[in-house]
Amino acid sequence: MPSWKLVSGLCIGFFGSLVAVAGIGYAMVGVPNEENAAALSQNNVFYWSNGKQMIATGSGQNRQNVTIDRIPKAMQQAVISAENKSFYQDSGVDPMGIARALANMARGGDTQGGSTITQQFVKNTYLSQDQTVTRKFKEMFISIKVGTKLSKDDILRGYLNTSYYGRGAYGIQAAAQTYYGKDAEQLTPSECAFLAALLKGPTYYDPAGNDSIDSSASKGANLKRSKDRWGWILQQMHNDKKLSDAAYQKAISKYPMPDDRKAAKGMSGQIGYLADTAKKYVLNHSNITEKQFDQGGYQIKTTFEKSKVEALTKAVKKVEKEKLDPEKRELDKHVQFGAASVKPKDGAIVALYGGAGYENGHFNNNADTSGVPVGSTWKPFVLAAAMEHGTYRSDGPLSPLSKYNGNDHLKIRNNDGSYVMKKDNTPFFQENESDRPWGYISLRKAMEQSVNTPFVQLGMDVGMKNVADLAEKAGILDSSFAGLNASFALGTSTPSAIRMADSYATFAAAGKQAAPYSVTSVKLNGEEVPGFDKPRITQAMPENVAKNVTNVLENVIENGTGKNALSLGRTAAGKTGTTDENKSAWFVGYTQQLSTSVAMFREDPKSAKLLSMNGTAGEASIHGGDVPTLVWTEFMKAALNGKPDLGFPAPEKIGDIQDAVGAPTPTPTPSVEPSETATESPSATPSETPTLPSPSPSDTCGFFGCEEDGGTENGGTGGEPSTSPSPTDTSEDGGNSRGSGNGGIFGGPAG
Repeated sequence: MPSWKLVSGLCIGFFGSLVAVAGIGYAMVGVPNEENAAALSQNNVFYWSNGKQMIATGSGQNRQNVTIDRIPKAMQQAVISAENKSFYQDSGVDPMGIARALANMARGGDTQGGSTITQQFVKNTYLSQDQTVTRKFKEMFISIKVGTKLSKDDILRGYLNTSYYGRGAYGIQAAAQTYYGKDAEQLTPSECAFLAALLKGPTYYDPAGNDSIDSSASKGANLKRSKDRWGWILQQMHNDKKLSDAAYQKAISKYPMPDDRKAAKGMSGQIGYLADTAKKYVLNHSNITEKQFDQGGYQIKTTFEKSKVEALTKAVKKVEKEKLDPEKRELDKHVQFGAASVKPKDGAIVALYGGAGYENGHFNNNADTSGVPVGSTWKPFVLAAAMEHGTYRSDGPLSPLSKYNGNDHLKIRNNDGSYVMKKDNTPFFQENESDRPWGYISLRKAMEQSVNTPFVQLGMDVGMKNVADLAEKAGILDSSFAGLNASFALGTSTPSAIRMADSYATFAAAGKQAAPYSVTSVKLNGEEVPGFDKPRITQAMPENVAKNVTNVLENVIENGTGKNALSLGRTAAGKTGTTDENKSAWFVGYTQQLSTSVAMFREDPKSAKLLSMNGTAGEASIHGGDVPTLVWTEFMKAALNGKPDLGFPAPEKIGDIQDAVGAPTPTPTPSVEPSETATESPSATPSETPTLPSPSPSDTCGFFGCEEDGGTENGGTGGEPSTSPSPTDTSEDGGNSRGSGNGGIFGGPAG
């Protein structure tokens, strides 16, 4: 056994070493100040795919330090009441908070929690926010030294001048200008409480919303969080005797809604959307926080090709000028476009159109937003699922020559033969736009003319879960899916334009899927940041299934609702889509080199609800085969100029032909008003045994040659009319309010 002298000596030596280490650490660290932090802040530089600079933007452009006398007492008191009530009494260090942070790190967690205002000031002055034990100890030593060397007013001034308030604003002066367009010294107590609430995390407390970064940071959710914390801070100030009764009642009487976002220098046109798309990708594929990113110093090389971005913008503007006149026609107001173009077999986003531009007050990226139903552009996923999985009535994969009833106002059946029922226990009827009696037509013909009823029944026969699984494998995020009811087959889901372009790129690449990406490399002060390799390619569906889908979609352009794309002058495949009341219209199409989607919609600027486009552009209704297809064609002509026409590989025959003999042409059904929108989920309640059609002689079928007379006289049906301006297919819109983020391109919490 060691003697008591040895034990005592070891203990004294151990504690003496700790004191020595602490003394050395204390002596070696310097006292930071906000001027040093401002000097170290840098811009982020974004580059085009060819390495040329796109834009430089960052915190260096929006930081200004002010003296303590120019910071309102209410602002000082707000942060003390909310963040560190004992600020004027404590030593500047929270030992228990540091202990918790170190314990969290030991368990693999983060180091957040328990910091004093002094510690926060110290952390703010270190542009590296690494969650490491070394940094935490350094923060502790500096905080202790700051507490002994600087006055409390100096520390508070430093904290408010170096804190991040969101929207690229560092420091209280930049925040006051950004959110209220005034100097810091002019802020009211109510406005001070709002800005103090932002320090909790501006991504989630800015009422303008940040759903491009995180889908949970929507305008509505952020506004509620902001109001709750703003009210709580004012209450704390009142409780702490920092606000009199009268001042508190005045401050709490009205929430101080801040100004809308403003375009930062250089973020005009499409540049703002490009930079924010790349930023979102960086945040979702690294450990970099938004605060770290906005502190600057990053070099981001993107996939965007300047010539293609300019060509897409030009295409939208040209068609807008030709078709829309908002000064003369009320129904031409509030029309918006979103578009994206992706490389098949790669996933690189080469171009996007996000909207009218930040300089025009449009901050929502229409290329990477959710809430705009895609309509009949969803039907290829239903067909692909049938060709891969077959139906409950087939022994295996189903041929696109299989026949389904294309008549209007059909009752839809479950797999057990019972009718799909509505909530009131009456049968669910699916409508086409026209009452034309198509009778039994092939799925190929139904896709050509975008007839609804065959695809709704096909989706039920295949199983909507199989349809959803295939769409997800093709590149659609499940967070954008609508309910898996009967109308799911008609495009009630709301994926982004980027995701639609990427999923159709899977068809173009014979079933090979690559997730969309916008960044190829990130460097921090010249040092490579890991995590930005190309996405791996997977086989999302059998090769021949994708080839057969492409063959069917070629026919849509050659003979169907996509005929306006014929002026492209090269082999292409695509699908039109229009939704209930013409609230949105789409065209998604591709060659082997490029897949591009174009969405068009009207939106109430106040409520963000979708508006009908009936009457827009002076037309009775807007179809996916009209304006969106014109934009698509105009862009693809420019983007593929000088490139060879590669065509598509020929598919092999696939699957069994179900009901190949056809059926007698039924008696025309009268036109009937839709019984309900497809957003009301029908329930599968057994009703009666189905009566299947009796076969009768029909036309001879060859490989992709069994086509009904069809045509589009009488205005076509259910889909985009290819030769006459009659109404288009009506897939219910599945939600009229446009959201953002959850249908974005990168998945995860940020969309």
